[in-house]
Amino acid sequence: MRRSVSIAGLAAALLLGTLGFGTGQKSYVASAQEKTSTMEVKIDNFSFGPVELTVPVGTTVTWTNRDDIPHTVVSTDKVFKSKVLDTDEKFSYTFSKAATYPYFCSIHPKMTGKVIVQ
Repeated sequence: MRRSVSIAGLAAALLLGTLGFGTGQKSYVASAQEKTSTMEVKIDNFSFGPVELTVPVGTTVTWTNRDDIPHTVVSTDKVFKSKVLDTDEKFSYTFSKAATYPYFCSIHPKMTGKVIVQ
């Protein structure tokens, strides 16, 4: 009798341990997906960095002005447009459709970049 109770207890512990492990694994996957859902582009020294960014659909890209002068972020096809960004100000846009989105600074049109959404 004692032996069957011990085996049943061991089986229950293994089952709970396996279920707990699976739950932890799902949390890890969700965390990894959350980390890839946001990307940053820095505006500094009259340039966007990185100049070209490839992201999956649903990604939010945040541009941060690290320059001492104002800049904007404007897509060439008018999909998104920031206000004038002073030093350390940010602009974010979430890409919901696969496409290539070229953009530029409307104050300094030679500043260009591109987001490729797959």
